[in-house]
Amino acid sequence: MKRAFAVLLLLSAYSSATTFTSGHFDGGEVRYLGDQHPEDSNKKTSNSVSVQQWRMAPPPPWDASAGELERKGDELRGMKAPADALDYYRAALEKTPKKDRSTLYNKCGITELQLSRFDEAQRDFVNSIKRDKKNSEAVNNLGVVYFFKDNYGKAISIYQKAIALDPTSAAFHGNLGRAYFAHKQYELAGQEYAKALDIDPDIFSRESPGGIVARMPQEKGLFSYVLAKLLASHGRIDESLVYLRRAMDEGYKGVDKIYTEPDFAKLIKDPRFTEMMNARNAGQPQPQH
Repeated sequence: MKRAFAVLLLLSAYSSATTFTSGHFDGGEVRYLGDQHPEDSNKKTSNSVSVQQWRMAPPPPWDASAGELERKGDELRGMKAPADALDYYRAALEKTPKKDRSTLYNKCGITELQLSRFDEAQRDFVNSIKRDKKNSEAVNNLGVVYFFKDNYGKAISIYQKAIALDPTSAAFHGNLGRAYFAHKQYELAGQEYAKALDIDPDIFSRESPGGIVARMPQEKGLFSYVLAKLLASHGRIDESLVYLRRAMDEGYKGVDKIYTEPDFAKLIKDPRFTEMMNARNAGQPQPQH
């Protein structure tokens, strides 16, 4: 799987999860008016962070090449200095031919997301896609913007377009699953999670489930329960137990359905499960393993 700049829903900085080719884009390039332009420094943007408070690096040198500026932007973003990184990416854009700007616009969009500037990020991803309609990562990242804006239907359609461009990306399927889940289409969500797990067996182990759950305005613990069921069906008993315990801790009230769910057949035979359920039924703290 190719390594690329992406966002996922948790803004992991360098995963392969960002793509969007949906929609109709007309002619001109969307221009940026931001903090590198003094005349616009007092303008407010949606959910904007005061980037002037983030400055950690000097302004981009005028005689640096586009490649040097981009590499410095990557370094600054890795140092968690997104506002400075954005300055360098924007400077690199000015020295890059328009037809070659797709990757840079995608990096700008990711950085804007890290600053919670969703409208600006959306414009960057649109510009990225206009320069390369096959940039599946920019497409996925545009879907991330709509997810953060709670427009789950739009996010779903965009993630689907990303998957059409690159069906081998576990991250794309995982993002589509989250959007389905947020849209209360739980069966479809489970199907996409299963595809993500088939492609990358470790995808859920590497992520922070708490961060995902915090963005899911659904029944308490349901998301963790769905993942526990999915992992159990793939024979991942240890991880399934972790998510099942989390579902219980989060107050999910449908845990007893586990005894009638075929996907949990192996898990319910595990002595750790028996111990966990006995502790719950006795009203005692659940044991930690």
